[in-house]
Amino acid sequence: MQLLWILLSTLLVSMVSLVGALTLAVKEKLLKAVLFLLVAFSAGALFGGAFLHLIPEAIEQGSQQSVFIFVIGGFVLFFLLEKYLYWRHCHDGVCHQHTFTYMNIFGDSLHNFIDGLVIAGSFAVSVRLGLFTTLMVIIHEIPQELGDFGVLVYGGFSRQKALFYNFLSGLCAFGGAILGYFLSHKIGGFSHILLGLTAGGFIYISSADLVPEIHKETDVRKSALSLVFFLFGIVLMYVLKKFS
Repeated sequence: MQLLWILLSTLLVSMVSLVGALTLAVKEKLLKAVLFLLVAFSAGALFGGAFLHLIPEAIEQGSQQSVFIFVIGGFVLFFLLEKYLYWRHCHDGVCHQHTFTYMNIFGDSLHNFIDGLVIAGSFAVSVRLGLFTTLMVIIHEIPQELGDFGVLVYGGFSRQKALFYNFLSGLCAFGGAILGYFLSHKIGGFSHILLGLTAGGFIYISSADLVPEIHKETDVRKSALSLVFFLFGIVLMYVLKKFS
């Protein structure tokens, strides 16, 4: 039954890779406005989710000291992944579109593989935590996948081809999910290790990727609105924790 939950949740996350199709039906101005608010909400949700859900759950599975070591490790791991997968091919400030496009596909595939690992590790603790983690992954994947879709189109892909490759990279989550399922049953303490790494990764995504995007907005009204959505993301995580 646990494996079924994992596979269904992974399928749901993989389907998010098709969110780029929205660009075909929604006006660009409206899409940008919605995406900006979604980024702010995602930043708050990931930040709150890491501190209010994942870290406390990890501490219940293992020692507090070891959990925070893995949280730091997760932060550093995501920093290195972003640094070397997305920037390594750029030399002297010049990036080649073709190279960048295929590096982006590779990086996104690895990212989705890790998402699958995270989902499987969370379900190994409880169905409730697994569903919650799936929700958090979906929240941060929507703006991520829209961005990846834009990169592929910018790199010369047609929109249909970009959607196809985005979906293929999304399917890599199944590899991570299946591996995570077997590791969680074979390795003692695997769940608390993975929860700590995931929390560190979510903190990195929120603080290093999403919050800087929010700061790019200089309009006072839009900035205030982004703060509201950021706080709403945190409050939602608190409410889910309180009533779960």
